[in-house]
Amino acid sequence: MPAKKTVKRKTTAAKAKKLGPPDVLLKADLPGLKFMSRGKVRDIFDLGDALLIVTTDRISAFDVVLPVGIPQKGRVLNQLSLFWFDFLKGVTPNHLITGDVAKMPAEVRRHKEVLAGRSMLVKKAKPFPVECVARGYLIGSGWKDYQATGEVCGIKLPAGLQQASKLPASIFTPSTKAEVGHDQNIGFDQVEKAVGPEVANALRATTLAIYDKAAAYAESKGIILADTKFEFGVVGGRITLIDEVLTPDSSRFWPRASYRVGISPPSFDKQFVRDWLESVKWDKKPPAPALPADVVKKTGEKYVEAYRLLVGRDLPR
Repeated sequence: MPAKKTVKRKTTAAKAKKLGPPDVLLKADLPGLKFMSRGKVRDIFDLGDALLIVTTDRISAFDVVLPVGIPQKGRVLNQLSLFWFDFLKGVTPNHLITGDVAKMPAEVRRHKEVLAGRSMLVKKAKPFPVECVARGYLIGSGWKDYQATGEVCGIKLPAGLQQASKLPASIFTPSTKAEVGHDQNIGFDQVEKAVGPEVANALRATTLAIYDKAAAYAESKGIILADTKFEFGVVGGRITLIDEVLTPDSSRFWPRASYRVGISPPSFDKQFVRDWLESVKWDKKPPAPALPADVVKKTGEKYVEAYRLLVGRDLPR
């Protein structure tokens, strides 16, 4: 009799562990839901009048998805986006319906163990064919363009700026939305051609308003928001913020304490991954090599730290 009780306790514990959220989710398999598309990080399901976005733990570098996931990454991205959607609701409408699985349709709730903390139900939108990028600092492709031309996306900047210099004011530097490969910086005139002058001006104004508000908030938390990109679409005839918002995957966050001009400052993102891939002389063509455990661990810790500093609390379980 005692042996049977022991077996029962072990079985119950094993079952509970199995039902908990997976440590790493590389692919969302949700029987009964209509699969729509799979991006570098997100899996999307069509619910008819809404979409279910599942943020996995996949990670990409140099436009290639790696074979190893980063623990907690998907939950960080999803929870940060939920935080920012709420923070910015006075600036712009967004497509969020709910991030609470308990409030989602019954066919979705069946998968709550997988979806908890890493999913959101959103309104369907017609996306604009441009990425809306805001920059407050001169880094990345903007720095390269400035070195070559003194401009970024056709915007003339003061002479003598250095890498990571703070700009006199935030600027709108749109890019193409590439299906494959890198997005390419474009001028405002190309945005006007793509969506019309009225919408182009609205996208620029909204992008900069979001950036300035978010950058001021991040600064109060000891973090510099160097640049970020947004996606917008049309929902009910209104320009609406969609997809992810102000995450380490879509933004460049720097610890203010270690920032200095003239270098590329350390950031809260996948820099550990990029650095390791460069060190092993990978040719940046698929398949990508598997990451060592210490790189996976350090990268995950950076994502979780970004959430804690920005939101002011630990990542919810």
